Amino acid sequence: MRHRQVLAVAAVALVGLTAGCGHRPNNLETYYDDPAPAGDAASAAPVVPPPAEHPAPPSPSVPDPRAAASAALLSDEDVADEGVAPGPGKASGCLSGLAPGERRSASWVYPSGSGLTHEVTAYPGRSGAEVVAATECAGQVLSVPAQPGVTGLRAWCDGSTCTVLAAKGELVSALSVVASTPARAADAAKRLLPRVVAKLAAQP
Repeated sequence: MRHRQVLAVAAVALVGLTAGCGHRPNNLETYYDDPAPAGDAASAAPVVPPPAEHPAPPSPSVPDPRAAASAALLSDEDVADEGVAPGPGKASGCLSGLAPGERRSASWVYPSGSGLTHEVTAYPGRSGAEVVAATECAGQVLSVPAQPGVTGLRAWCDGSTCTVLAAKGELVSALSVVASTPARAADAAKRLLPRVVAKLAAQP
């Protein structure tokens, strides 16, 4: 009886010893090493690289007023139905007194000898509408219909020479028609005005 009790006690002790050591690995080389602190894994946070720097967007280019003046000038095709041919036009009427600036010009001659001159002037840093408002021309004011896309519009007829000034931004577009009679000059100026305005309004 006593022998059985001794065996039972020994078996219980062995089970307890085994259970107490169950949480340690059975590697003899690392068995007695201290376990790593729980905080070490949390402190080893992944390194996040800094965000890539994006280059600044390019600044918008400033339109060249001289290029805009050339683009707003009437071409031979624009006046082809007038029956004119390129000729040595000469500034007349309000054109001769227009404020100086970066100017582009073209001129044509009618078969009758009448003349047509178109000039577009750029005023960098200055409002074209102010230039038109400050221009004073001799003769009678010519009534012309309002035109969309422009900021200034005035017209005069002095005898048989009629001049129309239109502005947008830093540009002033000026059309001068010299005809055999005041009526013909006025009709031609009004007929060509929408084409002048369309070319001007298309500029930035």
